[in-house]
Amino acid sequence: MYSLIFLGFVSFALSLIMTPLVRKLALHLGLVDQPDGIRKVHKVPIPRIGGIAIVAAIMGAYCLLLLVRLHAGHIIWSGVPFAIRFVPAVIVIFGVGLVDDIFNIRPWTKLIGEVVAATLVWSVGIRLGAIDGHPFSVLFSFVATVVWIVACSNAVNLIDGVDGLATGVGLFATITTLIAALLHHNIGLAFATVPLAGALLGFLRFNFSPASIFLGDCGSLTIGFLLGCYGILWSEKSTTMLSMTAPLLALSLPLVDEGLAIARRYLRQQPVFSADRAHIHHKLLARGMTPRRVVLVLYGVSGLAAAAALLFMEAREQYRGFVIVLVCLAALLGLQHLGYSEFRIAGKLALGGAFHRHLNAQLALISFEEKLSEATTLDQCWELLCRSCPQFGFSGIELDLDGVLRHGKTTGGWYVHIDLPGQGHINLIRTYSAKTTIIAATLFIDCISRVFGDKLDELESSRFEMTAYDELESSWTEMTAYAESK
Repeated sequence: MYSLIFLGFVSFALSLIMTPLVRKLALHLGLVDQPDGIRKVHKVPIPRIGGIAIVAAIMGAYCLLLLVRLHAGHIIWSGVPFAIRFVPAVIVIFGVGLVDDIFNIRPWTKLIGEVVAATLVWSVGIRLGAIDGHPFSVLFSFVATVVWIVACSNAVNLIDGVDGLATGVGLFATITTLIAALLHHNIGLAFATVPLAGALLGFLRFNFSPASIFLGDCGSLTIGFLLGCYGILWSEKSTTMLSMTAPLLALSLPLVDEGLAIARRYLRQQPVFSADRAHIHHKLLARGMTPRRVVLVLYGVSGLAAAAALLFMEAREQYRGFVIVLVCLAALLGLQHLGYSEFRIAGKLALGGAFHRHLNAQLALISFEEKLSEATTLDQCWELLCRSCPQFGFSGIELDLDGVLRHGKTTGGWYVHIDLPGQGHINLIRTYSAKTTIIAATLFIDCISRVFGDKLDELESSRFEMTAYDELESSWTEMTAYAESK
């Protein structure tokens, strides 16, 4: 225990000493984060390579523990062979972040570096290996391990948008892992997490709002990477199906934020790696909270997540499901409060029947285009238009072709004018109370504007034998009733 206290205290002290030195170095080299008034709202340029101080504090604490030869020194010495194999992965992830801080590399390049670092971790034996006593195949173990570590690395990186947020959230997750290690007498995991906790606590002195130095990618990626590795070690001795649940709960805030970012960008058809101002902390800032209050609120959320992780770990088997349900309900309520319109609209489309209506409209549109391509006379084209309009919410149609006006059951409402260059035009009439979605109507309008004029050009005969209006009336009424019933 004395060795753990020594290790934590030394890393904390070294972080307090190293951070101002790294800050001066960054200012001297011009490695600062410039404010832009949009996403970067700080007033003056801030050094952005604070991760150097954290990594230096951790390594310095281990070295000093070896030098003073406390009782637990032999534990560190016994772990040296493993550390030598693990250190290259840390160097890779730290190097990727540092290069990004200096040169601003492309997201895909950074992702490749993260995958390489995670692969190195898997190769030294830190890997997800089984569920409920059933071992993974080598391939699945590799994929699951890489995905988990890369997700954790980027989750902490993405949440680093407000002074002190990523540092504090990382500190909560680290302390949670440390407590779990002590409760399970996992001394190796405890010695791995204590220096990170001390370094983060010391760095938070300079990173909390208003920050004088930022973590940078070299800091946030490294913290997330280490926490991902610690999560695997935390669950390593568990053979239950939910062995990764406790580490996931401890990191739930950054992981949820990351998942939301990916989902909303997918729904908006935006690049996954694009930056925006829709992260959880941005939503809270948009509600008028100050940056400091946002950080304190999310610290509280992290604290509750940490408590849930420990409660899940220590609870009896029959109560663990209740903990998960409680956390999920709290998360859903919180997300509703944040007001992500993308998910609300997507939910209405999926659950309110709009998705099925849109699917049916697409199928009807395909059928319309196929039948239009098969038509051989203008009369067939006109009848097809009259029969198809009700399916897309139009109550009438007017066709002006070569100066001759033809119409099929027009009623009041608003209309869309579709020009047929050199030939005439089509007016589609839609009532205000039409039941079909405006998306279906828009698709139909677009289809007619694209293909109908070309179809007229294809027809060799310009003779138009108009079908009597009273003959079309019954079929029009029949199709209208059918479409409304759908």
